[in-house]
Amino acid sequence: MTGAIAPTKPLTALDVCDRCGAQAYVRVLLPNSGELLFCAHHGREHAKALAEVAVDIQDETQRLTDSENPEQR
Repeated sequence: MTGAIAPTKPLTALDVCDRCGAQAYVRVLLPNSGELLFCAHHGREHAKALAEVAVDIQDETQRLTDSENPEQR
């Protein structure tokens, strides 16, 4: 899913995983206008179930391997 439903803002270090508190790289928008945030690990772990209920999924996990990512320096 791409974010075509509603514009979403980029995830920052202030956005944390609802499961473990690590930095969130995945935002899941739900039909009731709610959202869930997940770290890359928990986003992958629950991807199949989330895809079945999500209105949209914003996945920024590519930032973890992006050579331009200042956090990786």
